[in-house]
Amino acid sequence: MSVPFALYAASGNPGPAGATGPAGPTGAAGPTGATGAIGPVGPAGATGPAGPIGATGATGAIGPVGPAGATGPIGLTGAAGPIGPQGLVGPAGATGPVGPIGPAGPVGATGAIGPVGPAGATGPIGPIGATGATGATGAQGPAGPVGPIGPIGATGATGAIGPVGPAGVQGTQGPVGATGPAGPIGPVGPAGSLTGAAGGDLSGNYPNPVVKGLQNVAVAATAPTNGQVLRYNGTNWAPANASGGGFALPYIATENNASTLFSITNDGDGTSVEGINNTTTASIAAVRGIVNSTAPGGFSAGIKGINNGSGGLGIGVWGSQAGSGWGVYGVTPNGLGVYGNSTAAGYGVYGNSNSGTGLYGTSTNGPAANVSILNNSNANTALTVNTLGNGTVINATTSGSGIGIKSSTGSGLAINGITSAQTSAGVLGQNTGGGEAVVGLTTSDIAGAVVGRNDGGGFGVRGFIATNTTGTGVAVQGEVGNSGSKGRAGRFINTNAANTDVNILEVTSNSNGNIPDNTLGNAASFKIDNTNSVGAAVRGEVNTIFGNFGAAGIFGLSSGTGGRAGLFYASNPAGNGAALIALTDGNGNAITANAGKNGNAVEANVDGTGTAVYGWVPSFSGGRAGRFENYNLDNETEALTVKTVGNGIAGNFKVDRTTGTSPAVKGEVNSIFANFGTAGVYGLSSGTGGYGGLFYSSNAGGNGPALLALTEGNGNGITANAGKNGDGVEATADGTGNAIYGWTPNFGVGRAGRFANFNAANGQPTVHVSTNGTGSALLINHTGPSGNVFIGQSGGSNVVRINKAGKGFFNDGTQNSGADIAEAFDVNGATADFEPGDILIISTDKDRAVEKSNGAYSNLVAGVYATKPGVLLTEENIDSELVGKVPMGVIGVIPTKVCLEGGAIKRGDMLVTSSQSGIAMKADLDKVKVGQVLGKALQDFNQQTVGKIQVLVSIK
Repeated sequence: MSVPFALYAASGNPGPAGATGPAGPTGAAGPTGATGAIGPVGPAGATGPAGPIGATGATGAIGPVGPAGATGPIGLTGAAGPIGPQGLVGPAGATGPVGPIGPAGPVGATGAIGPVGPAGATGPIGPIGATGATGATGAQGPAGPVGPIGPIGATGATGAIGPVGPAGVQGTQGPVGATGPAGPIGPVGPAGSLTGAAGGDLSGNYPNPVVKGLQNVAVAATAPTNGQVLRYNGTNWAPANASGGGFALPYIATENNASTLFSITNDGDGTSVEGINNTTTASIAAVRGIVNSTAPGGFSAGIKGINNGSGGLGIGVWGSQAGSGWGVYGVTPNGLGVYGNSTAAGYGVYGNSNSGTGLYGTSTNGPAANVSILNNSNANTALTVNTLGNGTVINATTSGSGIGIKSSTGSGLAINGITSAQTSAGVLGQNTGGGEAVVGLTTSDIAGAVVGRNDGGGFGVRGFIATNTTGTGVAVQGEVGNSGSKGRAGRFINTNAANTDVNILEVTSNSNGNIPDNTLGNAASFKIDNTNSVGAAVRGEVNTIFGNFGAAGIFGLSSGTGGRAGLFYASNPAGNGAALIALTDGNGNAITANAGKNGNAVEANVDGTGTAVYGWVPSFSGGRAGRFENYNLDNETEALTVKTVGNGIAGNFKVDRTTGTSPAVKGEVNSIFANFGTAGVYGLSSGTGGYGGLFYSSNAGGNGPALLALTEGNGNGITANAGKNGDGVEATADGTGNAIYGWTPNFGVGRAGRFANFNAANGQPTVHVSTNGTGSALLINHTGPSGNVFIGQSGGSNVVRINKAGKGFFNDGTQNSGADIAEAFDVNGATADFEPGDILIISTDKDRAVEKSNGAYSNLVAGVYATKPGVLLTEENIDSELVGKVPMGVIGVIPTKVCLEGGAIKRGDMLVTSSQSGIAMKADLDKVKVGQVLGKALQDFNQQTVGKIQVLVSIK
């Protein structure tokens, strides 16, 4: 939030820091977690009383699907409930790697310099020696070698300090030059002392100046008291009270910040913020919140109250008025003046009065009250009105020609009148003018205009003649044909599911049936003998909320040891109609089949090339084409078995949509165990060949992995095991990719790879790397800012280490196959003219080069062309092929060319160069000088031709 400048005036703080450079790039996001399983469907709400059943019209032919009707206007969206309190801040995630440092921001303005603290005591200065006369400066010669540091002479007496000269005029500051590379840190010089007159906002002399102003504005000489701050009063800086923590009233500030601008927390019992206004002016506000934008974001609030208490006595916003005014007043031109919402089982708005009206609504031009449920799956009552007294529950009157009560419903009951007394009536209609007492009128094709129902032992509809004795009265009359109408004059239905004593319609026959002609001899036969008809020969309907045994539109029963409960036979070989079609417009199954013993619930076969079972979902549906479930915990049989003896695929699943994001096959197991076979997908290869699983990304232009394994828990993404001699994981790459690529994202703290052998008796290497190509068998690239390229441990302790610069560290030394130490040298001549064993001397024609020895007792002898050096030193990079160089052994045991020019060679004889090029001989101890000895012979030599012996090379 903005802070008054007075808060910054207490002391001379440094100026604000320059703007921070842009942050480094954000690390890549982790993979998206798997979608949680859909929770179980909650229990269905209680079913309301069944509505009256109207007469069912004849089923018409299914016409073509008409065009979709125009979409109705979208209802007003209810205002969202108040936002709940912010949850506790979760633990901080792992810190990702630091991105590159952005360029430094501009240097902020320098703040006022604070008072200089007292200087520390200066140590005694040693006496300064007398200064000699300054000689003329000579030309600077080349730097000579640094000689040894001589002893420090005695310090001479300190001379008198001369007067301080006047300070020169400060020149204008030049532009800041580019920062050069940092030079080496020089030795720390002796501490200097700050002296002279102070300037700027300071007065007096160093080292004890006095602050006289801030930003060239004078500071008053008045001493401050406890709790005061420096505040600019228009003339100078003077001590003043902090005004409640630094705010000067009135205080107005404007900020553009997404964070909370003002927050006060009170851990005690007092009020955190209180606004009080004592004026009597109209329309004032003690606390006012304004959302100033004319197009604010959704659910923005001028004032928002949040009570984080979970009990029943907390209040989010409390409005109170001591007189006859309003406790809470809301006004809006077209929105909601006051909106209450309950997200659980509470009340959106609750009105209560001890003696007045609990809830009162009035309107000049619109409805006085509107009570609606906008959720079509909400089965609760829209308005509940009850009384414990003897008064009328609802009293509806109108002084005009309107309707006292008008009720309409889509599929429920417009009016449901209920009474428990025999002397009263649920609905009583009276007409004292000779007309109908009760009139039922409907335009429905399936419901009745008047329905009579009796749930006891009386009459569903009772019509009787009370006084007419002429025989012209009709107790119940059903008519059809009036005004050309069509329908049924009468229909009888049993709607009592407990009526099991009799059948509503019974047809019984003791016939044996007609075997030659199955259209005869049946208990009943229904036929529509019209090839253009679309009616049903038999139509059975049951209207029940239960799915008990026998509750069916048609119930076929086979009670003998043979026979079929139902047979549907499309007998025309040229026909294309289905033998059986089962449709449902509700939530039940179109077909439910159950085998009580060992038979199949559904058996389907095909004699042609069709499909025995074909499940499909139309383009407008959101259901499944097939589903198989086992609800018996003790049943270990497969829920679905697919088997083929042909060479085709046993099961083929495909999501044939290029923009699809769903899997072709999803296997899921919800278990706390990890036993063998407890898997979302279990692939088994039971033959001598085949694969337990094959994942093949066949599109050459595709970028998706053939297999992706993720885990949100502590288990492995993939666990592979080879029970015999195969590999746990075999991976190959035909292109330029990696057969195995292990990586840790920039927010991860795990390893990119780990190989461990837990069998102490296993003599195989834990990791075996081989190559038949020309590249490196193993490449380790360290691109981080620090750390080692390689660390080897024994028993958890480091024994081998190669740091990031390439230096090796070995706790127990190193052992190399060679017996000497050599260094790569350029040669004077062609390398093809040199060979192992040649004596090499320093070249006098070329820097840092060698050549073959060319004379006896040479003082330039340097070493021997090494046959197999154990250590080869070079100043070149490790990637250099050392072209044009030879390995010259400088110390160690080296096979060396020798001759008998100096006589027979015995073990221990010193060797020097001979007159033969590149060949050594026995040294004459009376002639040899320092720097001529090549080394000592380790073998005897006494043959006339040039040969090689082992020599302990050590130039002396």
